[in-house]
Amino acid sequence: QVQLVESGGGSVQSGGALKLSCAGSGFRFGDFSMAWFRQGSVNYREGIAVIIRDGTESYDNSVKGRFTISRDTATNTLYLEMNGLKPEDTAMYYCAAGKKWWKLTFSEFEYDYWGQGTQVTVSS
Repeated sequence: QVQLVESGGGSVQSGGALKLSCAGSGFRFGDFSMAWFRQGSVNYREGIAVIIRDGTESYDNSVKGRFTISRDTATNTLYLEMNGLKPEDTAMYYCAAGKKWWKLTFSEFEYDYWGQGTQVTVSS
């Protein structure tokens, strides 16, 4: 049974930092691509960071230089380090896993498993 559980969200002031975690079970992170998505005011999930099996990373321009995705395959844990947070970063953040381990993609349709989300709120 595949399970992804996010944690680490909260409320911070503009310019602050948070580190999100995604604990996985029922599968090996090393065999999947992993990604972080977020959903704010829009009614769909926006891909913001992806890491594939060989460790290659990709970021949406909205977070590039501020956020860092990483994973620990030994513990099946995915991380998102968030720095220089802005009010527009306010959203529900989701962890996702994709069977296409080779594919760097921000399309939510390419991912197979999802966590329940963790809320991040950034105030001015």
